[in-house]
Amino acid sequence: MDINFDKNVIFSLKEFESNISETIDNLIKGNIVQRITKRDHTVWNQSPAEISNRLAWLDCPSTMKANVEEITAFVNTLKKKGFTHSLLLGMGGSSLAPEVFKRTFGVKDGFIDLEVLDSTDPKAITEKVKELNPLKTLYFVSTKSGGTIETLSFLKYFFTFASDAIGISKKAGDKFAAITDPGSGLEQTADELSFFKTFLNDPDIGGRYAALSYVGLAPAGLLGVDLRKLLLKAKYMADQSVLSEISPESNSPAWLGAVMGSLALKGINKLSLVLSSKIESLGSWVEQLVAESTGKNGMGILPVLGEPVMSSDFYRPDRIFVYIRLKGHGDKDAFIKHLLDAGKPVIVLNLSDLYDIGAEFFRWEFATAVAGAILKVNPFDQPNVESAKICAKEMMAQYQNDGLLTQPEFSLNDSEVSIIGGQSEDSIEKSLKSFFRNECDYVSIQAYVTPSESTDRALGMLQKRLLELTGAAVTVGYGPRFLHSTGQLHKGDDGKGVFLQLSGKITVDVQIPDWAGLWDSSISFGLLRTAQMFGDRQALIDSERPVMTVFLENEDAAAGINYITEKLS
Repeated sequence: MDINFDKNVIFSLKEFESNISETIDNLIKGNIVQRITKRDHTVWNQSPAEISNRLAWLDCPSTMKANVEEITAFVNTLKKKGFTHSLLLGMGGSSLAPEVFKRTFGVKDGFIDLEVLDSTDPKAITEKVKELNPLKTLYFVSTKSGGTIETLSFLKYFFTFASDAIGISKKAGDKFAAITDPGSGLEQTADELSFFKTFLNDPDIGGRYAALSYVGLAPAGLLGVDLRKLLLKAKYMADQSVLSEISPESNSPAWLGAVMGSLALKGINKLSLVLSSKIESLGSWVEQLVAESTGKNGMGILPVLGEPVMSSDFYRPDRIFVYIRLKGHGDKDAFIKHLLDAGKPVIVLNLSDLYDIGAEFFRWEFATAVAGAILKVNPFDQPNVESAKICAKEMMAQYQNDGLLTQPEFSLNDSEVSIIGGQSEDSIEKSLKSFFRNECDYVSIQAYVTPSESTDRALGMLQKRLLELTGAAVTVGYGPRFLHSTGQLHKGDDGKGVFLQLSGKITVDVQIPDWAGLWDSSISFGLLRTAQMFGDRQALIDSERPVMTVFLENEDAAAGINYITEKLS
């Protein structure tokens, strides 16, 4: 089929159009869009809990303009002080938007480069230590609650590291800034440690809806992103979202939410995201927003990222494809045309330039809120995230008391891998194939390994093989990062997923200081990563989800993952 990629929104939804039209009619009759803009919590639940105090993101395109000068002054001061780099320490909503800005815009000449750390893998942490000069690096600690265990562990480690590098512990605070809510534990810690700057975010903004608040904008300012232009683009989309007519032309945020919600109710609940390579990192932000917001109460829309380009025959009819396309970067156009010719449901969202990222943040936030209303879930809470955290904390407490970390026995092992779970078989190959032979709605690969390009490639090959083997959607996430993203959906949806945990070998561990500024330690990052993996495993089992845990015995995680792929061939 012929397609004109010049339009702002392009779509082919064919047999679903009557269902979508009915959903839109119901949204208009229920005055849903206007009620959302007026902060009416009853759109989602009769109780205002974790709704009424989570809606300030609606105002960010307007209200944050007043804070641009503060961010600009902060950046200018850092430049005068000789800072050349920054390291964002955060998880989930606190780290994903800054990562989008860095990977999309890069760093403007004369500004401050930004790296993001959202992995408790010891090697990932030591790599940041080697890469960055602590005398010229700003450590940017970001957590809404102020109590995120990974972020606070990063803080204690890097504050102690910086203290050693500077030679005076009291001066280490000059190398640190924070983004958090008023009254949080991090605000108090930042004050006690004399942080250079603390940005107090509006407490009525949830982490995954915070891209256009200080959480995203302060790190973006370091890179030299034009914040006013970004907010202007977001304001255009916010103005569109209040219009009563719901269509791709007049109110694309509400229309996109109507499509997502309507199709999910019909069983088309796999949101396959295709992005121009230049803006690919936006996909991980959308993934967290949609998965953590909708995956609960037995419902869920599963975002699928990074899958290889395949023939349309490989994709089950439970998918809608959304192509976020940057003008002049149509590297996925041929694939989308192939899907359209095959009659697959497709939406194309065109971005005119990089600053349309600001508009896209708001479009997806509003669309997800609308989809939540249609699915009758609260898109602003995360009830199942705590289950994995509780299990992990119990395991770490046991280790601190007994010096042991209890784990299940291996059911099978050879020189390359050791397996926990799955059906009893007489070989690694049979055990793996048997685990994925059962009918499954999707496969989740959870990689507790050091992120790297070689590991990315290996995971991509495993993802492709499992797609070929099962025919189901296959997602990939690095642990523990995905726990703050798709982890909610894994335990909150209808329970038809299959979960493969991959545990990389920890060859060199890194201790977590008990207190910032002192190296005394009772726990390590390696132990934390392992406890998080087993904690999530137990939470999945408690939710009656099938889980297989595979320990990679090869120090090269990519080689171990390739071994598993070969066994599944």
